[in-house]
Amino acid sequence: MIGPHPFHAVGEKYIAAVVQAADCLPLLIPVLETPLDVTEILARVDGIFFTGSPSNVEPVRYAGPASAPGTLHDPHRDATTLSLIPRAVASAVPVLGVCRGFQEMNVALGGTLHQRVYEIAGLDDHREDKEEPLDVQYGPAHDVLLEPGSVLAKLAGTDRIRVNSLHSQGIDRLGPDLAVEARAPDGLIEAFRVRSAPAFALAVQWHPEWQVMSNPFSKALFAEFGRAARKKSS
Repeated sequence: MIGPHPFHAVGEKYIAAVVQAADCLPLLIPVLETPLDVTEILARVDGIFFTGSPSNVEPVRYAGPASAPGTLHDPHRDATTLSLIPRAVASAVPVLGVCRGFQEMNVALGGTLHQRVYEIAGLDDHREDKEEPLDVQYGPAHDVLLEPGSVLAKLAGTDRIRVNSLHSQGIDRLGPDLAVEARAPDGLIEAFRVRSAPAFALAVQWHPEWQVMSNPFSKALFAEFGRAARKKSS
């Protein structure tokens, strides 16, 4: 909601990453009370980017406990994305998830979430300090360890990269068809791919779209997504 009106919106940083690093044309898929037809969507797109958002996946979607008071949700987005994700993967439509998109891909494919990672024994506080300037909030926060032979390790050419960290939720149980691509030093899963996907299907917990053109790894990630989308369109 912006004022008293519902809007369909996406952050400019996501749009810029698709245009500049993926070299693709971004179009927003509206999430309506009656969801758009998934078959129709998939017939018209070459790839789908599930972005971050101020909202969280409703815990009823993964049989989790009720959210804390004041938690933002978007049930219309849940209704659209949670049915769209498995169909897109099965249809060889490339998919990329970031932050909320990472979490909803896990839920859509059978996983569950921690709602407050910072309350879980043994896990770090992965939230940003919202009092800091944006460049600090989105600045490098910790390393992630890339799984040997993973898609991300091949893109990075190394076994670890440094990423930002701006999330309170995280993966509890990983979906059964998902393979870990990266972990934080505390062991929290920070990236995964879909094992059986016939096309690019990967998600990360951090925000590679932030100032994407100044980060070689982030640029390479979006470029790989873009290549997969162009392959789908050919």
